[in-house]
Amino acid sequence: MEFSGGQSGLLMPPLLLLTCLQLGMGLEHISYVPQLSSATLAGKLTQTTFTLEQPQGRFSHLNISDFDPIWLVVAHSNAAQNFTAPQRVEDTPVPALLPQRGYYLTLRASRALYPRGQPGNKLQVLRVGNDTSCSPMTRGCNHPLPGPGPYRVKFLVMSDRGPLAETEWSSETRLQQAEALQATPGPQSAGNVVIIAILSVLLAVLVTTLLTLLIYTCYNTCGSTSISGQGESVCVRRYSPHHVFSPPAVRGS
Repeated sequence: MEFSGGQSGLLMPPLLLLTCLQLGMGLEHISYVPQLSSATLAGKLTQTTFTLEQPQGRFSHLNISDFDPIWLVVAHSNAAQNFTAPQRVEDTPVPALLPQRGYYLTLRASRALYPRGQPGNKLQVLRVGNDTSCSPMTRGCNHPLPGPGPYRVKFLVMSDRGPLAETEWSSETRLQQAEALQATPGPQSAGNVVIIAILSVLLAVLVTTLLTLLIYTCYNTCGSTSISGQGESVCVRRYSPHHVFSPPAVRGS
């Protein structure tokens, strides 16, 4: 059967819509960008962890049920664009695969844990990389992050039929790095030389004083004899004057 130009033009929009639905596989886009917690927290950003705000009320959609797991996708910044949502929960990558695949899924939750609004003054945060007890080969393990990053995250909603919805990627997050003390190369300035010289002189004076005190103490201790009686102890110093001459004893005839 042949279609005229007008009929083919009418058929194009439905065909394009059907193609888009097949390619998208029903993955809904949630207009939300995960972000670091704005609260003043100790350890909000460490060498192995960072803290996010909870996505309160972001998953109240009709096609998302209370039983659908909500995962946090953690990815290297340069691997975020290559992320492919797993089709089954059993295929979710574990933290040990981060160096090879560039991403993994963690912090499994449900939308019941992310209700709209915050109850009272309770702080609602997610600390990524905070579980040191689980194995990185375990699915969903919140294992400490292996390096400074940068990292990007997003939330992914899945079901038994596959991925349902996802949020935007967050901005880059860099963890703290340990600062090693390094000697400054090159010649020292005049001020540093003077300070080093003064400290050296003070150290020499201190060592000399300690040695003198030690020698004096040893001389006083070793140059005396202790005479102990009942209930008392007397220390008598022994000395031999050089100007006194003792004649030899005269034997009796």
